[in-house]
Amino acid sequence: MKTWVCTVCGWVYDEAVGDADYDLAAGVAFADLPEDFVCPLCGVDKSLFEQQE
Repeated sequence: MKTWVCTVCGWVYDEAVGDADYDLAAGVAFADLPEDFVCPLCGVDKSLFEQQE
């Protein structure tokens, strides 16, 4: 599982944990999020997220 970070506001999506506050289930890969997914904090699209090492 990977971790993704919004490059605009810093919100973190951890695939292993998900985010219950935003109805994102644990175990869902970032690639499997809907194409119209946007950052729940700042509203930017998936293209502005980077994988964190």
